[in-house]
This record gives sequence, structure tokens and C-alpha cells, in this order.
Amino acid sequence: MAQRAQPIIGASGFIAATLVIVVVALSFLGLGLRAEVGRGMGAAEWSAIRFTVVQSAISAVLSVACAIPLARALARRRFVGRGVLITLLGAPFILPVIVAVLGLLAVFGRTGWVNTGLGAIGLPPLSIYGLHGVVLAHVFFNLPLATRLLLQGWHSIPAERFRLAAQLDLPPAMIRRTLEWPLLKQVVPGATALIFVICLTSFAVALTLGGGPRATTVELAIYQAFRFDFDLARASILSIIQLGLAGGAAVFALWIIPNVTIGGGLGRTVHRWDMRRGGQAWLDAAVITLGSAFLVLPLLAIVLAGARGLPQMPVGVWATAGNSLWVACLSIAVLLAIALPMAGWISTRRAGGAEAIGLIGLSASPLMIGTGWFILINPVADPVALALPVTAVVNALMALPFVLRILVPPMRDVTRTYDRLARSLNLRGWVAWRWLVLPRLRAQIGFAAGLTGALSVGDLGVIALFADPDRATLPLQMYRLMGAYRTDAAAGAALLLLIMALSLFWICDKGGRWRAEA
Repeated sequence: MAQRAQPIIGASGFIAATLVIVVVALSFLGLGLRAEVGRGMGAAEWSAIRFTVVQSAISAVLSVACAIPLARALARRRFVGRGVLITLLGAPFILPVIVAVLGLLAVFGRTGWVNTGLGAIGLPPLSIYGLHGVVLAHVFFNLPLATRLLLQGWHSIPAERFRLAAQLDLPPAMIRRTLEWPLLKQVVPGATALIFVICLTSFAVALTLGGGPRATTVELAIYQAFRFDFDLARASILSIIQLGLAGGAAVFALWIIPNVTIGGGLGRTVHRWDMRRGGQAWLDAAVITLGSAFLVLPLLAIVLAGARGLPQMPVGVWATAGNSLWVACLSIAVLLAIALPMAGWISTRRAGGAEAIGLIGLSASPLMIGTGWFILINPVADPVALALPVTAVVNALMALPFVLRILVPPMRDVTRTYDRLARSLNLRGWVAWRWLVLPRLRAQIGFAAGLTGALSVGDLGVIALFADPDRATLPLQMYRLMGAYRTDAAAGAALLLLIMALSLFWICDKGGRWRAEA
């Protein structure tokens, strides 16, 4: 009998991790085959690098800066609908990017609600295109993420510390300096670095709101070199540059992201006696109202415009919706086949190299992997014919970092709790998974599957490189409708895509939690 617990894990986790490395390594090999190292970079490439770094830095700083007062207000206040609002903070994460962009255009675009109001009072309109639009969209997506991270940190401050501050009658300024400032110093750098990495690899936002010589990211430059010029050498060089930027930033982010817990407490609900003073209640109410409006109004605009545009959608939209659904289901299957054994493998090892393998998706962008695989496939097969399965596999790899964060902690609990039982009963392989692991991870598996499906059904990445009119997905079809100025039809497609993404997430998440074991 083995000295250590092997029955639950086996060798499948190591095999899954090896496959992930092979997929990314082969794409890198493809890039290396076409990259012309001595070619150097021109002014356009350096401009794309500068814009990518600048917009990512501005987006990350603004997202976290706006999240601090919002998270603080939510942590200090109790009001009707607070739980719903906190739940809605997770919506932009699963919201298809192209759908959110259309909602932002409806609110902040040239003919949007904000510019209509500005024109009514005689003020000049705002421009959503270029750097302003890219930053605005990134703040929309990442403000909720930063708020959730900071809110978790605020909730980790023991209630006893606030009780002691109240007994000592500390003024708000002293509470900020002694309790809140140490928390911010611990959480803010990691949250900023994480959002910076996410913004570095954002493609759909730059594609729809960027463009032009002064508003082109490295990802967008890869797409332009590939799709418009078919310059695979330039696309390969840019992909390697993107990998270096995002990979270095991801390593730095993982290095400085701390554990949010800053001290022990008795688990009581945090009561903030200091929040009753002065006009802080009004200030918190204003912050919550503005933050809620910024997140909710684009979603409302999508629903209103989409309801009018549904009848105007061309028939081909339904075929692309079927393609998107097929890609999402395949992504879920691939993801679970990789993530479950990897989570089991990682759970028996100390944090380090094993867990870092699953985080490749934060540094290897979909366009980089897609470009490398196109170069490898092109001499032996038609890459366009493999557009949908390649898109599904890449989408699964992009969701892998987030899914492992969901699965690994409960997997560690299972292996710790049932290690001796599994060894005494000689439970191995599939039997151990069937009776010990899967019943206790059903809720997490359902949530992970729903997250993967929602992200995949709305992704506009690899498919933009490979697809032709017969193999487009719904996000790509929606982008084409926007490019043809068929705004109403695009709004209808956006509503359909939103319904598909939310439905996939709800079905998988609800199915996982239905009669799940505690």
C-alpha cells in the first residue's frame, strides 16, 4: 500500500498539466517558426506597446481608485437590496465583452443618453472612442472585480477592532489611519496588478473602441497584421512581445497578491459606529448610487435596445448562435476534463510550479495561441475548417486560471478529510472520484462550468482570426452587424447573446447546487 494518498489523484492530473503546457508550447513554436528576429520593430509596434501599457495602467489605477469608496460604503451600510447589488457586481465578469461595449455606446456614445443630456444643456459631447473609450470600458469591467476584492478585505477586519475604536471614541480620520489604511496597503497593490494584467490581454474592447495609429494595442496589432495584411512574421513578433508583457506582469501580480485576511476575529457582523457621524451617510449613499448607475445603466440600455432590435435580426444570426452554443458546450467539456484532474494534482502539492501551470491563461492571450496554431495547422489542414474546435479549446484554457481558483481549495479539503478512508477502503481512480470527490464538489463544478460557458459563448478572440462567414459565432456576427451600421440588428443580437450567457451560467450553476452535498 502506498505511503501517501494516491487513490483520489492518480497520474491524470500530471497528464492534464502536461497537455496544457504542450498546447501553449506548440503555439509558441509556431510563432518562432515565422518570427523574423532580425526584422526589428517599427514605430507602429512601439506605439502599440506604449498604448497597451498606458491604457492598462490608467484602467487599473482608475478601477481600484473608484472601487475604494464604493467598497467602503458597501462595507459600512446595510440597506434593502444590498445583497442583490453585491451579486450584480459579478455580472460584468460573465457579461460578453461585445455586449457590454454596445451598452456603453448606448449610454456614452455620440448619440447616447449622456451626450443627449449634455447637448440639451448646451455642453459639448463626449467621445467614447480612442483612449477614453478603452479606459471607460475597462473600468466598467474591472470596477466590480476590484470592489469585490476590497469588500472581502473590509469584511476580514475583525468586528472587535471597530468595537474597540468605538469605545475609545476614535474619530473617522483615526479609524481610517489605524484600521483601513493597513488593509488598503495590503490589498490595493495586488488588485491593481491583477487588473493591469487583465487589461493587457483585452482584445474586444480595443477592437470596438480603439483603432487608429494612436489607439492600437498589441492584441489589436496582431489581429490587423494577421487579418488584413496576412503578415504572419509581424503577427508572430507581436505575439511574442505580448507574451513577454503579459507573462511578466502576471508573474509580478502573483508575487504581490497577498492573503486578504489580516487578523482573527470572533466572526460577528461588523457594526460601524463611526458611520453615523456627520454627512458620511449621505456621502456613502451618493457613492453607492453613482456606482450602481454606472454598472446598471449599460445593462438596461442593452435590454431596451435589444427588445426593439430582435425582429430586425437577419436569419443568419440564429445559425451563429448555434455555433456559439456548440463552442461553449465543447469548452465546458474540455475545461472539466483538464481542470478536475489538475485541481486534484495541485491539491496534494505545495503552492508553486504546479499551480503556476494553470495560470498560463493570464499571460498567454487567445490571439497569441491562435496565431501560433494557425501557423502549425496551415501547412497540413485548412485552419478555417477547425475554427470552432480551436476556439473552444483556447476558451477553455483562458478560463482555467479562474476555475482552478474555484476547485483547488475544496479539493484540498476533500483529500485531507478522506485520505485515510480512501486508503483503508482501497478506493482508487474513477471509484474514488465517483464516491468521494464529485459528490462534494458538485456546487463548485457547476459554478466553474457555468463561468466557462458564459465566458466562452461571448468570447471574441480566436474566432476573429480563423472564421469565415459560414463558421462565425454570435459575438463575431454581432461585431459585423455593428461594422455595417445595422445598429438595431446588432442590439437584438446583443440581447440574444446576453440571454445565452446568463442562461448557460444559471443552468450549470443551478444544476451543480441542486441536491449537492454539503
